[in-house]
Amino acid sequence: MHMANPTRRWTIADLDSFPEDGNTYELIRGQLFVTPPPTDPHETIAARLTRILDPYVAAHGLGLVYHPRAVIQIDDDTQLEPDLMVRQPQDVPNAKWVDAPLPSLVVEIASDSTRRRDRGHKRTFYLDVGVPEYWIVDGSDRTIRVVRRGEDDVVVRDVLAWRPRGATTALKVELEAVFGPPADQP
Repeated sequence: MHMANPTRRWTIADLDSFPEDGNTYELIRGQLFVTPPPTDPHETIAARLTRILDPYVAAHGLGLVYHPRAVIQIDDDTQLEPDLMVRQPQDVPNAKWVDAPLPSLVVEIASDSTRRRDRGHKRTFYLDVGVPEYWIVDGSDRTIRVVRRGEDDVVVRDVLAWRPRGATTALKVELEAVFGPPADQP
């Protein structure tokens, strides 16, 4: 009789032992995910989003816009590096990731290697831990999927509005500012 092999549960200690090889190693509830280095279009979208988000976040006292290498860590079996996140900074010197405040916004920029994970494992995890808003940015479709707990996902194709708790006005994001002009336009 054939028996299935048990799935290994990875830990933060395992992540810390991996080589610095340019890949991103993440854990979700003990399951390991490896992502190759981002492409130039991916990083261009991240840079454009940072340029859009940063003044709004600062003006409304929402914290800072964090980039990869800043992580969300829950217990010893979950550590993620979102492409962008907005959260308050920690006030304690030498604070640990596990003690960081929960982000008010998490942004993942989908690629061929991450699209399924972004819409599945990560979506479920972010909702489970209470992240108020999660954006899945898809450069090939030129859309942003807005995910909020208790609501149907909304796929935005033109103008996205974000109004987090504590903001007096909504941030309006023209998606062309995120993706650049369509390929068929000069």
